Amino acid sequence: MANFKGHALPGSFFLVFGLWWSVKYPLKYFNNRMKGKCRNNMAYRRLELIEGVMKVVFTFIGILAEQFVPDGPHMHLVQDHSWVKLMNWQHSTMYFFYGLSGIIDILTYFPLNVPQGLDRLSLALAVFIEGLLFYFHVQNRPPLDQHIHSLLLIAVFGGSISIMIEVFLKDHIVLEMFRSSLAILQGSWFWQIAFVLYPLGGAPEWDQTDHENIMFITMCFCWHYAVSLIIIAINYMLVYWCMRRNKDLAADVTIGIRKLNPNKREEAQAALLAASDEE
Repeated sequence: MANFKGHALPGSFFLVFGLWWSVKYPLKYFNNRMKGKCRNNMAYRRLELIEGVMKVVFTFIGILAEQFVPDGPHMHLVQDHSWVKLMNWQHSTMYFFYGLSGIIDILTYFPLNVPQGLDRLSLALAVFIEGLLFYFHVQNRPPLDQHIHSLLLIAVFGGSISIMIEVFLKDHIVLEMFRSSLAILQGSWFWQIAFVLYPLGGAPEWDQTDHENIMFITMCFCWHYAVSLIIIAINYMLVYWCMRRNKDLAADVTIGIRKLNPNKREEAQAALLAASDEE
């Protein structure tokens, strides 16, 4: 949709996944370091399943929003020998490939012998398709419009390359955090595009040909990424603090168990092991 909501909607989706990844991957990383790589493997597989379902649901909502808004194409690609709302169709195509990535995530949860890394490969292709569509999305449009979308492509293609590397370097925390930061950047920048191109509340429109506006938008893009990196760092430290605190509490409980008499010690150890298995 060539309006504010059409950019805010995908921006919200990318923000949700970027923030989620910025917590999930440090949690998995510290859990592996503190408790061993084999612990809680099934729990993380369930998280991947939930993530895949979320992708499918979000993409379904996005396609419906693009196709069946009052001025949408309503699944008509050609009418009276003319293309119908190709911008909506481009957005729908973008959502479709993210939906395929979600389906691959779901399939990897089940014992279907899905090749390792296929989930990341499908996500890398979805992000690449997004960049390809947006590259030809703003041809022959005002300079500011072209520039603000070209900055988005930096985050998009950077994310695609990073995820493609993850196909071969699985569970690499640096790559995963880098991907998370670019997803947050994409989300916030979609919102920035919406505010610049479609001002709300009667705000004055931006001069699309003013070079100083282009300079400011470039600087603003750097600010967005700085904020994204700060969010990544904060979430990383918060996860570390929570994991460390839980480990210290578990150590205190173990020390307390040792001070109990033998019968009570066995009961407490059994309860502690049961609680650990449920994590």
